[in-house]
Amino acid sequence: MVSRVTTVAFQGIEAVPVDVQVQIGPGQVNFMIVGLPDKAVGESRERVRSALHASGLALPAKRVTVNLAPADLPKEGSHYDLPIALALMAAMGAVPAEELERFVVLGELALDGTLSPVAGVLPAAIGANGIEKGLICPADCGPEAAWADPEMEVLAPRSLIQIANHFKGTQVLSRPVAKLGGAVADLPELADVRGQETAKRALEIAAAGGHNLLMIGPPGAGKSMLASRLPSILPPLSPKELLEVSMISSVAGELAEGRLSDRRPFRAPHHSASMAALVGGGIRARPGEVSLAHNGVLFLDELPEFQPQVLDSLRQPLETGETVIVRANHRVSYPSRIQLVAAMNPCRCGHAGEPGHTCKRGERCAGDYQARISGPLIDRIDIRIDVPNVTAADLIRPSHSESSADVAARVATAREKQRNRFLELGASARTNADAGSKLIEQIAEPDREGLSLLQDAADSLRLSARGYHRVLKVARTLADLDGMERVGRLHLAEALSYRGAHLLREAA
Repeated sequence: MVSRVTTVAFQGIEAVPVDVQVQIGPGQVNFMIVGLPDKAVGESRERVRSALHASGLALPAKRVTVNLAPADLPKEGSHYDLPIALALMAAMGAVPAEELERFVVLGELALDGTLSPVAGVLPAAIGANGIEKGLICPADCGPEAAWADPEMEVLAPRSLIQIANHFKGTQVLSRPVAKLGGAVADLPELADVRGQETAKRALEIAAAGGHNLLMIGPPGAGKSMLASRLPSILPPLSPKELLEVSMISSVAGELAEGRLSDRRPFRAPHHSASMAALVGGGIRARPGEVSLAHNGVLFLDELPEFQPQVLDSLRQPLETGETVIVRANHRVSYPSRIQLVAAMNPCRCGHAGEPGHTCKRGERCAGDYQARISGPLIDRIDIRIDVPNVTAADLIRPSHSESSADVAARVATAREKQRNRFLELGASARTNADAGSKLIEQIAEPDREGLSLLQDAADSLRLSARGYHRVLKVARTLADLDGMERVGRLHLAEALSYRGAHLLREAA
């Protein structure tokens, strides 16, 4: 007789059903797992054996065969422990096999029979709900699974004994309660920034339209300080965005206590990050920083210090909103719709262009440093600004800066205009930065004066086709902030002023 339990394998953030089949039959005493298991799955033999022994059960002195079907799908991770153990218990008559047929099961076993949390419970729960099954998962992952559907049956035991007692009727496991992460306290306040009015204006525009932003300035000018204030003016995640972000975090094992948060991600990897760390990859093709920042902000400080090949790997995610990782035996796609915010010094010594400063290496200092960033990557950045040093007068005079709440209100209003506009047009874009070339030409058609200015600027700035459309996107956002239905000459003029800092020229 063969007992069966359903579990899942992960392909990106998609949970693919896997049938765990267990047969206990005559033959040489052995415990074999087949079906393309990786090392973690192969080692589950010893964890399952010890957990069963700790729960008062012993494997029969027979041949035990575990098949993970489909056999040609690679099986990775420790979450196969619990489904294998429950399938064995069903084959031994310790739990009713018909009850297990109603559930998708995943969880890692400790040697004492307790369950340890695993990654990917939220997409597994959504996948189980899609095939009209409940979910059995570790207790620590229960709040995460409860988000899939309030009507879905979810069991979150702490040990093998608890789940066995539940099916026997001697112990009832209550449904876990979905938890929302508490509000992020003490977010950096925009009002703390003295001076830098141009930079704060650019930060508001970038937040309102989801535009990529590059800040160039000497050390200590406040570039990192400004970037850290961006989350405080961004609107919270919509329910759909929240689900997308949480599924990626779940697969990466970064949902603390199974709590979901509506705060937009803000990821700031160190410049020593590898390509696999930034865009994803590795043996198990895990999501990288660009995917973990989906629907949020990816902040790259000291931009030229990243390896050029690593930076160029961002070009596809910035253009398509997804990261595709291809390996010899499988292909994985992760959502990666991000807002890129970067900061850099004008040169290696950091003071090129400052009054009274002469670099010992001359113009080569700035030229060589900036050459580490490729033209195609620069072309994908909508807003580029110079961030000069703050003067003593800016620090001494009384501060009357706007609070983050005031700026966030204008940003939310502008985003609501964009959302309503795209809904009316039947477009899938969520912000102006997401709009395609045909769509942005339709919604950001300039007036006659603006068109004349744009034609002159396209020649003088040598705008590429991508650059031209990105100017239109920024101008459309400026019009939304002003509450204007038509893009005017002033909006285009300001958008063009953000197209290139004086130290970075338009890509040829």
